[in-house]
Amino acid sequence: MSLQSECRFLLVDDHAVVREGIAFLLQAEENMSVVAQAASCKEGLEAIEKYRPNLVVTDLSLPDRNGLELIRDALAVYPETLFLVVSMHDEALYAERVLRAGAKGYIMKEAASDELVEAVRQITRGEIYVSPKMANLLLRRLSNNQGKLPEENSVLQILSDRELQVFELVGKAFSNQDIAEKLNISARTVDAHKTKIKTKLEISDNNALLRFAVQWLNLEDI
Repeated sequence: MSLQSECRFLLVDDHAVVREGIAFLLQAEENMSVVAQAASCKEGLEAIEKYRPNLVVTDLSLPDRNGLELIRDALAVYPETLFLVVSMHDEALYAERVLRAGAKGYIMKEAASDELVEAVRQITRGEIYVSPKMANLLLRRLSNNQGKLPEENSVLQILSDRELQVFELVGKAFSNQDIAEKLNISARTVDAHKTKIKTKLEISDNNALLRFAVQWLNLEDI
């Protein structure tokens, strides 16, 4: 679609202040209108059915389900809907997975407001938006997919969405209790996810998992 015609947005984030901030930015632009807001995946799906927005701006961390599930479920029914993910999670871990789920762009919440508007404009022109740093990383992964960077491929391909969230937080040195609070799950569930991660990545113990996660995240910043 073109922004010469009005672009109708749905905002999905469980923090009202974030939704209001994004709404303020978008509605200040010509031919942009926020038609609805939602605080969960369930509310988001209901709003998509009711309002049929052109573009959904969504977070990944929602209280009931993961934002990736929202994207996949919505596109199965409304394949013409465009999605832009705006998240606090590291783009190096999630941007590729978000694009594979069917979204058209990924930016981090720390990005400048003009980057959000530019991302929207690119997506509504039929393009894909990721940051220049992420675009370079995706090209690097593509050029090395014959085995030069097996750690990157194994982590992104083997771990589930939730396991990837836990892996990221482990690499940022969060405790089980901290991870549980951030993901709205129990500490026991966090420990179960860590056990599965260690099995999938063939890592022996929690200390080795921490070292590997830290090293992997640092590699992504190169």
